[in-house]
Amino acid sequence: MAKKLQLSELDILQTLGTGSFGRVRLARVKQSGNYVALKILKKAEILKLKQVDHVISEFSVLRIINHPFLVNLLGYTQDERYLYFLLEFVQGGELFTYLRNIGKLESEQARIYAGQIVCMFEYLHSLNIVYRDLKPENLLIGSDGYLKLTDFGFAKVIEGRTYTLCGTPEYLAPEILLNKGHGKPVDWWTLGIILYEMLAGIDPFSDEDPMAIYQKILKGKVKFPRSFDTNGKSLVKHLLVADLTKRFGNMKGGVNDIKNHRFFSGFDWVRLLQKSMQMRYRPPIRSPNDSSNFSHYPDSATLSPPIKRSDDPFVDW
Repeated sequence: MAKKLQLSELDILQTLGTGSFGRVRLARVKQSGNYVALKILKKAEILKLKQVDHVISEFSVLRIINHPFLVNLLGYTQDERYLYFLLEFVQGGELFTYLRNIGKLESEQARIYAGQIVCMFEYLHSLNIVYRDLKPENLLIGSDGYLKLTDFGFAKVIEGRTYTLCGTPEYLAPEILLNKGHGKPVDWWTLGIILYEMLAGIDPFSDEDPMAIYQKILKGKVKFPRSFDTNGKSLVKHLLVADLTKRFGNMKGGVNDIKNHRFFSGFDWVRLLQKSMQMRYRPPIRSPNDSSNFSHYPDSATLSPPIKRSDDPFVDW
């Protein structure tokens, strides 16, 4: 259970990543000596960009989730300038970096990664949480080689449908673009995109121009390289379906339509969740504070402006 903490309990170290509202830094818990990731969000920027609801949603989701393939919230605090989320430090860096370095994956490795994503969404959807932002940048690789999903900024508890336009252009489902209202099926669409990307080395609707990407998504024509895994191709086709009544994961069989697809033939889901499968890639890690699998970012000395207590929507946290 995440607990409220004092910043004085931490030694705050180098930056691991940056985003719209702030950055993630490595930190050391003084009492235990353990290393953690500290997500630091600028309150002024959240208010300016009208993202208060997204941040409140992220915090509420992080507080209720508990799964071996999801990043855990360990603690939280705030001051007049920032919100701080203390998260587990996943040392292997982003799947994005690994994919960029290796090009594309062999079928067996793509299957094990895709299986973990299936388990992530099965668990989140059981809590009525829609993630809405699957991409290789948000999948971290642990020291054991298993994936951990991070960044719940777009995640939301949705009973039916929601209409907020959010996500990354290449991964947006057609129902988001058409503003028809969306829910859990958008996550299964993004699984189709990322499975294609792992097996082909490029995303299926790739283009320099976001508008061209949107047009390709709405046309829905997916071209597969000759070398593409046959069973993988079949599963991708069942996921990248605009008609929600025919999209795998959203039909009568639910997630089992995906788990029982021939791409996962003979796959041991129990061993996967137990993390007893042998992972082909385990990131090089030299010490508990080794952050070399992350890009190097310059640290910022600029302070975010303080928020008056009366204007602070997070003051009661």
